[in-house]
Amino acid sequence: MTATPPLKPVNTGRRPGISMEAAVQRRARLAEEMRVAKMVRRLVTPEGAAIQLKLGSASERAGAFMIDIAIQWAIVIATLLGLTFVAGALNPGSANIAFAFWLVFFFFVRNFYYIFFEIGQRAATPGKRILGLRVASRDGGRLTANSVLARNFIREIEIGLPFQFALMGGDQFGAWMALFGLLWSGVFLLFPIFNKDKMRVGDLIAGTWVIKAPKAKLMDDITSSAARPDVSSRFAFTTAQTEAYGIHELHVLEDVLRQSTPEIKAQVATRIRAKISWVRTEGETDLVFLEAYYAALRRRLEQRMLLGERKTDKFDVR
Repeated sequence: MTATPPLKPVNTGRRPGISMEAAVQRRARLAEEMRVAKMVRRLVTPEGAAIQLKLGSASERAGAFMIDIAIQWAIVIATLLGLTFVAGALNPGSANIAFAFWLVFFFFVRNFYYIFFEIGQRAATPGKRILGLRVASRDGGRLTANSVLARNFIREIEIGLPFQFALMGGDQFGAWMALFGLLWSGVFLLFPIFNKDKMRVGDLIAGTWVIKAPKAKLMDDITSSAARPDVSSRFAFTTAQTEAYGIHELHVLEDVLRQSTPEIKAQVATRIRAKISWVRTEGETDLVFLEAYYAALRRRLEQRMLLGERKTDKFDVR
C-alpha cells in the first residue's frame, strides 16, 4: 500500500500568525514606503551637512503650474479690462494704444512671473508655495540668479514656442507646423515623467530640483540645552559671530540638529568654529555648541527682522 505524501502548506505571502487583512495592509505600507523612498535624495551642503530632500512629484509640479497659469491669466485679463475701461472713459480713440501697452505687459508677465518669485528667498511661485514646493540647487549651494534665469527662459522653448506653432493653420504648411509644435510640446511636457528626478529640461540645464518644502514647527529640544543658564553663560557669542550666517544657514543648521549623524555634527561644528574664530573650551561637546549657536543665531536674525532687516545667507553683507 503506497503511503500518501504529506500535503505542503500553501504559501499565502504572509507570515504565520498574521491575518490576511494585516498582511495586505503591511504590503500596502511597504509599497508606499518604497514609493516615497524613490523620491528622496541625499544632499551634502557646502557647510558639510547631509540632509534628506524629497522631490516634488510630476503631478504636484503640474498642479503648481496650472495654479500659476490661472494667476497669470487673472492678472492679464483684469489689466486688459481696466485699460479698456480707462481708455474708453478718457478717449475712445486711444483703445489701440491701450491694447499695445497691454501686449507689452502680457509679455513681461508671461516671461518674468516665474523669475520674479523664484529669485526671491522662498524660491517658489505662488503655485509652488500652495503645494509646498520650492526650487533648490542640485549641488547643495545657493540658488543663483543665473540658474533661475536659465530654467525659466527654457520654459519659453518648452511651452511658449510650441503653442505658437500649434496656433498656425490655414494652409498645408501651417498644418504641418502645428503638428510639429504639438509633438515638440508633448516631448517637453512629458519629460519630467520619464526621468527619476522629475526634472524639466530647464532643471537639467540650470542644475536645479523642485523639492518638497513643508512648513514645520521647530522642535523644542533643539534649543533646550542652550536655554539653560549654565550653557548660555558659557557660550557668550559676540554680535560679529552671530552675524557670520543668515537665514539659509539657520535652516541648514536646524536640519543638522534634527537628522544628521554625530560625524556630520562634528564636521559642521568644526566649520562654524573656524568661521567665527571660536576657541573650543574644555568639556565642550559638538552637540551643545551647535545648539547654543543655533539659539544665538536665531535670536539675532529675529532681532534684525523686527528692525526691518533680513540677512538671507552668509553672502549677504547688508
